[in-house]
Amino acid sequence: MQNPKLKQLHDEWLLEAAIEDMQGKLASGEITSVDLVHMYFYRVSHFDGAICSVLEINPDALQIAAALDAERASKGARSGLHGIPILLKDNIDTGDKMHTTAGSLALENHRAAADSFVAAKLREAGAILLGKTNMTEWANFMTIGMPSGYSSRGGQTLNPYGEFDVGGSSSGSGAAIAANFAAASIGTETSGSILNPSLKNSLVGIKPTVGLVSRSGVIPIAHSQDTPGPMARTVKDAAHVLNTIAGLDEKDPATLSNPTTLPIDYAAALTDKRLNGFRIGIAGKPYSDRLNKHKIKMIGDAVQCLRELGAEIVEDIVIPSAEEKWSYDVLVYEFKPDLNAYLSATSYSNKIRSLADVIAYNYKHPKAMLKYGQKLLVESENTSGTLLEKEYINSLEKDQYFSRDKGLDVALKQNNIDAILFGGDRGSGIAAKAGYPTVIVPAGYTPNGEPFGVSFTGTAFSEETLLKIAYAFEQATKHRKAPVLKEESGK
Repeated sequence: MQNPKLKQLHDEWLLEAAIEDMQGKLASGEITSVDLVHMYFYRVSHFDGAICSVLEINPDALQIAAALDAERASKGARSGLHGIPILLKDNIDTGDKMHTTAGSLALENHRAAADSFVAAKLREAGAILLGKTNMTEWANFMTIGMPSGYSSRGGQTLNPYGEFDVGGSSSGSGAAIAANFAAASIGTETSGSILNPSLKNSLVGIKPTVGLVSRSGVIPIAHSQDTPGPMARTVKDAAHVLNTIAGLDEKDPATLSNPTTLPIDYAAALTDKRLNGFRIGIAGKPYSDRLNKHKIKMIGDAVQCLRELGAEIVEDIVIPSAEEKWSYDVLVYEFKPDLNAYLSATSYSNKIRSLADVIAYNYKHPKAMLKYGQKLLVESENTSGTLLEKEYINSLEKDQYFSRDKGLDVALKQNNIDAILFGGDRGSGIAAKAGYPTVIVPAGYTPNGEPFGVSFTGTAFSEETLLKIAYAFEQATKHRKAPVLKEESGK
């Protein structure tokens, strides 16, 4: 960097700076939001060539930062995210000069006419939408066997920690924040797509209750399970983002199921570093199967830490439906009508207006589009799109019954526990089918440097409790460490 002040800040301060650290320097005048954007631009241009996590930068980012700096000087900060750069997954609409493509070249020229609910809430809070991140194409619902982090638009995102799976489908959001290309990012999850890349990139990820955060303006997979959520380097940073993006939205009826009438300040609630009074159950088989000895030890160390923090531990709890044979039928049936509704509402300049159009485009450009096939797209297109099939109705009812009434809720109630600890993201599937929240937090690294974590799952709208547990664990352990990046000349 040419500016010696920014170079020193970049080299000595920015790498693991938390959002509250940034706000402190912004409030004192030591830095500006323009400075932050310049430093993040520098990092993306110099280090992302080896990772391929960021698809594009918001061309208005510096001007937006300057406007927010002027507003701070005249009126003060709007919120804890005022002037803070945030990245968004490439399936989240932004009504600006950036594209929204779900990683597909079929939508490479698509610009949303308006902000998604999430993007609008971030702008309202004064956050800077810095850019869009790569993702597993169509949120990993294109085919079977596509590598996590691959898209026809962005290529292959790599894990900044080494030759490990980068995790999917919010792969770019995970890799970019691990490499500190922004303060935090927004991912989306249908089943594991926030939790898995957070695990793989040593991040805190929040998969919210379906209905806490609106899905309007997000390219969908399935309305029964989809949700956006934060990915960050610390629990409190993720909580600050969740504060901003949660809320009621008439366009998304799921948000109207939220029993909370007043907004919860999730970040402000993170004050206690002890866990006295909390009861935490430890998921037993099959969730503990097939983990190597290093990961098993990290889970054991995490449980011991929770004990030392004052939590009462219930070992090897039984989730009655743990051995149930699950299917992805609900996703197959919901994808077609949900995607068709999204595409049909886009600008008329977008020629791709249905799932059938996507499939036809891919067949027309097989070299670019069909490296791994499109089995799931075709399977979904072959449904009626009306959700009348008995297979769909039966699968939906089964998923919700066995994940909730005969799954997580019965385990929570019978053991009188506040949360269930899973090793890694092992509980992501059952929580996704239930629509229940999970918070994942770093728990260490294997001897070869692979990140690992533990996750805490609860019943619907229990995010505040889960975040308190994750925060106390994080503060006691401080496991996260930054990856060592290789500088490249650019993308």
